Amino acid sequence: QVQLVESGGGSVQAGGSLRLSCAVSGYSYTPACMGWFRQAPGKEREGVAGIYGRGITTAYTDSVKGRFTISRNNAKNTLYLQMNSLKPEDTGMYYCAFDWACASTTWLANKQANYWGQGTQVTVSS
Repeated sequence: QVQLVESGGGSVQAGGSLRLSCAVSGYSYTPACMGWFRQAPGKEREGVAGIYGRGITTAYTDSVKGRFTISRNNAKNTLYLQMNSLKPEDTGMYYCAFDWACASTTWLANKQANYWGQGTQVTVSS
């Protein structure tokens, strides 16, 4: 059974950094599409960052470009999100997700991955 377990969330002040991790288990080959999504209170879930294929191709929502970096360690079956220069508007529940295959140009925007973690809370105070 596939499981995704996020960790690394917490509370930080604006300008601070956090590194989220997502340990994935229960599969025998690396998913082609992995990513991070977030949902703030009262708002829809949004795609934050995606990583595709063997990890060479990445994509980010405009609001986090230059501040967040997505990466993966295939040997450890772990997905990461390094978040720097955090802003209060980055506050929300962060979820990792993946699909065995996807259309990389629309996967983040569609927010319809088949496998999801339980989420980890990120709170950024001003």
